[in-house]
Amino acid sequence: MACTITMSSVTAVRAQATASAPARKSFNGVAIAKGSFKNQRLVVSRRVATQAAAAPVDPKVDTTYEVELTKPIKAKFARGNDGGAYVVQVPNDPLYADFEIADKIVEISASFGPDVWKAENYGQVMYAMKTRSGGVYMKLMKRGGDMSIFEMEVKDQFKSERNGGNYGAGTKEVQAKNYQTKKELEKERTAMFNEAMAMFKDKKYDQSLVIFENVVGLEPAKYMGDNFSAVTDILKVAQYNVACCYSKINEMDAGLEALEASLLAGFDDYP
Repeated sequence: MACTITMSSVTAVRAQATASAPARKSFNGVAIAKGSFKNQRLVVSRRVATQAAAAPVDPKVDTTYEVELTKPIKAKFARGNDGGAYVVQVPNDPLYADFEIADKIVEISASFGPDVWKAENYGQVMYAMKTRSGGVYMKLMKRGGDMSIFEMEVKDQFKSERNGGNYGAGTKEVQAKNYQTKKELEKERTAMFNEAMAMFKDKKYDQSLVIFENVVGLEPAKYMGDNFSAVTDILKVAQYNVACCYSKINEMDAGLEALEASLLAGFDDYP
């Protein structure tokens, strides 16, 4: 598979690599009732206690479980704000009975051999999962369906203004902060893309692949571009580059899967 690395929206770069892959190595106001101050405190205490009783903490939260699955892996995963890999879709399959939305992968089998890797980031997990021959071992941590790891920070003042239909200083502050956060993420993502490009040119395909997978994982949710595109330009190119990397290390199934994903994303800048 001939690979051309290009990204017109960020940096127009083209490179071709034809050498075979080198050997791989292991590697986040209670309303106060009227009356005396003493009675007010009692009312508040009772209401807080009642609220707590209505929302008990799942005893399984923060506990771990282990699974060993055959490929292809049917569950879907996404990158959380801490960089980790989280379950976002669970198949209707008894082999995945323990899986729950928002569970986090904390350990995964190495791409080859008996070693188990600590799950350091989304890209590394995807790399290990897709290059693994045979069964894939995972240790996951229960999170009780908590999806806050995918959300941007929302302050209490903003919530109050939104719920009351008023948009004041709190709303403006959050919007400004979210805008700044998005810009910082875009800058970080571009830097990661360029780093992966450099590694690909140096024929460090495995390292390049891990970073490109992280670039893919950083795709913003519910994105809408100026041209009404539902995906960013950098995703299209990074997904194609993922396919190139897999082809270079002779992982053809994973390469074809990534190539299909790039086509579905709208990549059409072929050599």
